[in-house]
Order: sequence, then structure tokens, then C-alpha cells
Amino acid sequence: MSNQRIFYKIGDKVGVLTPAPECLLTRTIEEIAEKDVPAGLPYKIGTIDDYPDDDFEFIDAWEMPDDELTDGVGADRDTWE
Repeated sequence: MSNQRIFYKIGDKVGVLTPAPECLLTRTIEEIAEKDVPAGLPYKIGTIDDYPDDDFEFIDAWEMPDDELTDGVGADRDTWE
């Protein structure tokens, strides 16, 4: 199982996408991010280890500086090309 994650921000909250392992068999994480991150929002690809702890009870307190969201931008589509 992959521990890759896609991080993006909506307002002051951090969104975290966890790609399905089956999806990673046929698509790159970049393709998944471009499709699934809301259109126009920048994102970062990393691992859950990029956060100090994995306690999702406090996920609303997670912060991510805008200058770290440099791996791409969500596309205006919700299907594969």
C-alpha cells in the first residue's frame, strides 16, 4: 500500500487526498491530483509523514504554507482524458 498523499488548501483548511491503490496501478499520482484537486487550486504531493503526526482528530489544525504547494494545479475536469 502506498503512503503517497495529495495536499491542497481550501481557505485556511488543508485537504488530503489518499489515492486508491487500484487507481495507482493505472494512473500516476500526478494524474490523480490534477483530476481530483478542485480546479485552480495548487497542490503538493508527499506522504503522510510530511505532517508531524498522523492524528486525524486534529486535522483541522493542520497548516501548510502556500509556498509549499508547488507540484501542480487542479484541472477543470472530473474525468480522465
